[in-house]
Amino acid sequence: MTAQSTGLAERILDWLAKLSMGVASVLMVILIAIFGWLVFGRYVLNNTPTWVEQAALLIVVWIAFLGAAVGVRRGTHLSVEFFRDALPPRLRAGMVTFASLALLFFGVVMAWQGYVMFDRTVRRDIPLLGISEGWRAVPVSLSGVLIVLFCLDDLIRPVLLRQKD
Repeated sequence: MTAQSTGLAERILDWLAKLSMGVASVLMVILIAIFGWLVFGRYVLNNTPTWVEQAALLIVVWIAFLGAAVGVRRGTHLSVEFFRDALPPRLRAGMVTFASLALLFFGVVMAWQGYVMFDRTVRRDIPLLGISEGWRAVPVSLSGVLIVLFCLDDLIRPVLLRQKD
C-alpha cells in the first residue's frame, strides 16, 4: 500500500464515521420531535400516540450502535487508560494492540450475530409500527462491520508508517 492509498483509506473511514455520526444526530432530532409529539398528544389533545414508544426504542438502538462505532474510530470507546499509560512503552504498545484485536473480534461477533438476529426477526413486525423487527438488528451488524474496518485501520496504520520510514 502506498502513502497515497493509505491517505485515501483514512479519508474514507473518516467519512464513514462522519456519516454515521450525522445519521445518529438526525435520529436524535427525530427522537426529540416524536417525544414532543407524545407530550403534546397526551396533555393537549388528550390522545396519547401509542407508536412513539416503539419508534423511540428503534431509534435509540440505531443511535447507540452508530455512536459506538464512531467511538471506536475516534478512540473514545470505553477504556481504562490509567493502567495502560502507567506501563512501560513496549507493554503499552502491546496493550493498545491487544485492545484493538479484542475490539476487532467483538466487531466480527456483532456483525455476524446482528445478521443472525436480522434473519430470525425479519418476518415479524414491530408492534404499532408495522415495519420489520429486523430493523432493530441492522444497526448491530452495521456497527460491527464499521468497528472491524476501524480496528483494522488501527492495526495496519502503524505497520505501514514504520515501513514508510
